[in-house]
Amino acid sequence: MDAIIANFLSPIILSFFLGVAATVVRSDLRFPEPLYQGIAMYLLLAIGMKGGVSLVSYPVSELVWPLLGALLLSAAIPLWVYPFLQKVFKFSKADAAAMGAHYGSVSIVTFLAALSFLEMVGVEAEGYLPAVVAIMEVPGIIVALFLIKRSSARNNGELWSVFTRVLSSKSVFLLLGGIVIGAFSGPEGFAKVEGFFVDPFQGILCLFLLEMGMVASRRFADIRKVGWALVAFGLLAPIVNAFLGVLLGVLCGMSLGGATILGVLASSASYIAAPATVRLTLPEANPGYYLTASLAITFPFNLALGIPFYHMMASWFY
Repeated sequence: MDAIIANFLSPIILSFFLGVAATVVRSDLRFPEPLYQGIAMYLLLAIGMKGGVSLVSYPVSELVWPLLGALLLSAAIPLWVYPFLQKVFKFSKADAAAMGAHYGSVSIVTFLAALSFLEMVGVEAEGYLPAVVAIMEVPGIIVALFLIKRSSARNNGELWSVFTRVLSSKSVFLLLGGIVIGAFSGPEGFAKVEGFFVDPFQGILCLFLLEMGMVASRRFADIRKVGWALVAFGLLAPIVNAFLGVLLGVLCGMSLGGATILGVLASSASYIAAPATVRLTLPEANPGYYLTASLAITFPFNLALGIPFYHMMASWFY
């Protein structure tokens, strides 16, 4: 309970709820689109560079299982989401695949909030985790789209196009590019820009969460339209996926902090890479389902309650 209260009172989470409040009271507070894009680019590049610097300090033998496990976990999540939504909630194939793509990918902001939470409670996590984030962005999207398109011969050639499109999206490109820059520059090279990419990071993250609070709250009204079944899934799926992620982290020999973060990543749902890809490849899927579930249900739940709960879940194993 203390961890949950501390999480609620952190500047990052309070910034998110300030954004929600701005929409509720109909404030004229708005982020200029160029500013929002610039902040997002800064955060992604900073995460990648810090991860790349940390990555070179780990022996390859220590990285193989966590990175491989993260890749397989991301690919496996749509394998249960896709049939579950069709059979239990009677979703169409397109809507089930779209949901699988979103929940098979990850939320960068949820990852950042989890790192801040661990720092607040004094728990360290592996430095290579940004590489895990980059790996988990793509496989779930590919698998989800493959599930719906595999029966259509004319669409078999689309999978490579989908793969390259996701890799070239700004979130994945900046993450991977930042990791490469950090790995090649090393600690000495990164020290030259550390004052820009490390010290202001938490403050800029508060600004980003403020914007995300406004974006998410605009979707709250959609909950009434899509029904409480979607709410149930948006709360159930992150808990199930988080348990799988934590368990995998334990089996891969990760620390308490690392297993917590892997659980958080598995629990999160994408609202950057996945929506952009789904809109292009599955235009028949209903955005009211996948955007509302990922952004208005799972995202706020993870920020407010999920992260400390997943940390407690990981503590059971340690």
